[in-house]
Amino acid sequence: MMRVIVIGSPGAGKSTFARKLRDATGLPLYYLDMIWHRPDQTSLTSEQFDLRLREILMRDRWIIDGNYLRTLAVRLQECDTVFLFDLPPAVCLAGARARIGKKREDLPWVESETDREFEQSILDFPKDQLPQIQKLLQQQKQQKDIIIFQSRKEADSYLTATLPIPQRF
Repeated sequence: MMRVIVIGSPGAGKSTFARKLRDATGLPLYYLDMIWHRPDQTSLTSEQFDLRLREILMRDRWIIDGNYLRTLAVRLQECDTVFLFDLPPAVCLAGARARIGKKREDLPWVESETDREFEQSILDFPKDQLPQIQKLLQQQKQQKDIIIFQSRKEADSYLTATLPIPQRF
């Protein structure tokens, strides 16, 4: 496990898992939201984003956190391990709402609210994005380690059972 992607619906717990994975493995962690979004809540162009992503993908070791379906096929080609969070929309929606008002290392601003469009995208994730993700994963299943979590407890159990506990000094 040297080149890892963590994907799934917003609010599923991807970033929390990615941080724990980083802490346990020492792999550098890159958040797609931090690349795409600027602190003033504007975004890079697709070309600028793709260039930054390619720079990361050329490195030997990384964890990349974020769904960004448009670039998933490229990330799948370069990774060796995939973690997919396939949680119920209600759980993801609650997760997105719970982070409102909290400073996070994976977003360059503090969210003050969720808008209807964002919440609807979470509710629609299983029918709008998940089938495309599953199709891409199906094509890669022989070449990649693909781990699918259907609860945050499964993700935590994976970390506890599989990875070494980092030493604290």
